[in-house]
Amino acid sequence: MKLPAVLTIAGSDSSGGAGIQADLKTMLAHGVYGMSALTALTAQNTQGVTAVQEASPDFLAAQLDAVFTDIPPDAVKVGMVSAAPLIAVIAEKLRAYGAKNVVVDPVMVATSGARLIADDAVQALECDLFPLATLLTPNMAELAALMGERITDAVSMERAARMLYAACGTSVLAKGGHLKDSADDFLLTADGAHWLQGERVENPNTHGTGCTLSSAIASNLAKGHALLEAVQLAKRYLTGALQAGLNLGHGSGPLHHGYALSGTF
Repeated sequence: MKLPAVLTIAGSDSSGGAGIQADLKTMLAHGVYGMSALTALTAQNTQGVTAVQEASPDFLAAQLDAVFTDIPPDAVKVGMVSAAPLIAVIAEKLRAYGAKNVVVDPVMVATSGARLIADDAVQALECDLFPLATLLTPNMAELAALMGERITDAVSMERAARMLYAACGTSVLAKGGHLKDSADDFLLTADGAHWLQGERVENPNTHGTGCTLSSAIASNLAKGHALLEAVQLAKRYLTGALQAGLNLGHGSGPLHHGYALSGTF
């Protein structure tokens, strides 16, 4: 039996709560074969990030060539990539190898509100990478940064998602995890618009939830699910993950979540 293969192109989180570590754990829980191409190394723990070292464009290209020429992925998830030259390499390789089921999680703004990407990299995302995607998964802060809109509620979130869809012609999942009264997401595709209800789980340990959701969607697409169903299944998985509520940190800062360690919920 051949397992579907999924590639994550993202940064490494040394404490395992987000980045490729969360991606690979999520892929394992979904029964797919996970592979990775690193865009950056980070030194971080439950207290924060202390150092970042980006991969060189040549090394990222070599990683992508190694994967695509031997184990062509059935889906690709793109996460943290903060420099325009790295984005250009990713776009070039996705086009060259005809990558399919590409889920782009535009990691642009940290939970603290700090910007994680240079202005020229944002332009590269919009011009080079977004048109190659099957689905974009911005949260409210990222959607606001992309569209230059203030997003405070479901109405403004839907309006910005429609603007992004019109600008790039790519399906958009606007994540409403930071809405005040719900955790509903808005999915806009060529087949129509869908508000996807989500259960708000009172849990402060949400580090890596965006990585996990996008990886779960990519895994479901690789397994042959249609886009709407892939998103619904991923949301269900993430809700169960948050309900598991595992705390791993020992410090006083935000604790990382242990959800991706388990596939039993």
